[in-house]
Amino acid sequence: MQWVMAFHIIFMVTWFAGIFYLPRLFVYHAETSDDISLERFKIMERRLFYGIMTPGGILTTIFGLWLINFNTQYYLHAPWFHAKLGLVVLLWIYHIICGRYIKNFKANNNTHSHKFYRFFNEVPTVLLIAIVILAVVKPF
Repeated sequence: MQWVMAFHIIFMVTWFAGIFYLPRLFVYHAETSDDISLERFKIMERRLFYGIMTPGGILTTIFGLWLINFNTQYYLHAPWFHAKLGLVVLLWIYHIICGRYIKNFKANNNTHSHKFYRFFNEVPTVLLIAIVILAVVKPF
């Protein structure tokens, strides 16, 4: 179980590293106007999303589900776990939205300003704080 937990945490850190950095790239991408930089951001965003974030998210989820199997009855009846699971679902929705923004940038069809992305960049921070508090403190 400890190995499964270790890998769950490792891949969660990997996923969040991408989730923190990608919207930051969106900020810079939205501020940029020269063609060379625009193409460079498209490459960076795609590699980060498909090479780091998505595998990190999938492996986090797989190892998390594996952890549930060690004590299924406990997790099914733990209110803190239900809240954590809900936040993880929101994190996956955020992840999918990031993928849509990448497609918009790729098609030169971005409709948001750099200010929007600065705000959007803060969402995963709130989710991370809440998820960690729920998993460690188990407040209810």
